[in-house]
Amino acid sequence: NDNVRSSIVADAKEMASGSGSRVNKDAESLLRLGLPIPKDKDVRKFVVVAEEIKQDIGTKRKAAAIDGIKKTKSTLKSKSADFTKMCRDTNECTSIIADMTALLDPMDAAMKDAQNFFNGSDQERKVLDDAYAGYDKLQKLMTALEEQMVPKGFVTPVPSDYADLPQLRGGRATVEFVLNKPDGGEFNVEGKLFPTAKMVMIIDGYTAPVTGGNFVELVDKGFYNNMKIQRSDGFVVQTGDPDGVAEGYTGGTPSKSVGKGKHGERLIPSEIFCKGDKGPFYETTIEDEGRGGEATVLPFSSFGAMGWARDEYDANSGSSQFFWLLFDSDLTPAGKNVLDGRYPVFGYVVEGADFLRDVKEDDIIVSAKVTAGIDKLVLPK
Repeated sequence: NDNVRSSIVADAKEMASGSGSRVNKDAESLLRLGLPIPKDKDVRKFVVVAEEIKQDIGTKRKAAAIDGIKKTKSTLKSKSADFTKMCRDTNECTSIIADMTALLDPMDAAMKDAQNFFNGSDQERKVLDDAYAGYDKLQKLMTALEEQMVPKGFVTPVPSDYADLPQLRGGRATVEFVLNKPDGGEFNVEGKLFPTAKMVMIIDGYTAPVTGGNFVELVDKGFYNNMKIQRSDGFVVQTGDPDGVAEGYTGGTPSKSVGKGKHGERLIPSEIFCKGDKGPFYETTIEDEGRGGEATVLPFSSFGAMGWARDEYDANSGSSQFFWLLFDSDLTPAGKNVLDGRYPVFGYVVEGADFLRDVKEDDIIVSAKVTAGIDKLVLPK
């Protein structure tokens, strides 16, 4: 039925990262939404209410924040048994829920204190900072809770064609980059100066097992150590092009499925995962599949979203180059996001993303290392 299909497409477009009246720009929230949790309706409803607290603290909607804290506390009390049943380790989740509950009363007290202080006063700023710090701890616990709800042994299906490429299987990895200015200069973030830029990134093997695996393997090999930033134009910050004629990584054995580049680069296929699908599709883009406008599981809607770079007209020409998107609602307005589904998102910066505002060409990645999740990396046999 064409009318039904039109309705489905319209709904999908509304869900897509770059459309609708409100864009989710929170990397931690997007990563939670990307977790493969079955029967997650109640959990998602709970998380949406809890995430509103952050917005309300930031915009000084004090009464709304207090109401959100009250609703979050009530849901944790009424749904805790249901939530723990969904977990792989019920004792672990019982402990997480107890820790979350313990954070809510101090947050509530801070927001009530904020109501009694003059707008813009130092006292107001302090209690709002306290409430925000409490929320940051709360949202990390929400992530831990939802990660416990991923079924034991869950692995995103990947066609056997790509078994000869590294893969990040059944989880996520954490990667840390440290950058320096070539002249010993400092990074300027909103007037504050820092001698180095440190960024922490979550690489997602649930949504991008091949892309994520390729990146984590290269980080672990030291491929990006001492590499320069090669592009910084206000839209993206990009690196991954080694010295010499090759435009990507030339080590290892090229995949039989996508082959090698013109200078022997190991290539990896385009990998796009749309919401509602059981796994990514490969070697094409969302437009090639006739699905333009549908939502991807991880969208390019967060500042510091990580995308895999390639030649514009060849979906399978990526090797080792990647970019951080400097997402801006003015540069990428609602309904105009042309990146989702054309390039894979394989992770987000979760700490230090603001450094990207002052990362320039020729800045140096002095250190790139995998700090967690290396056990999820599966190398070709």
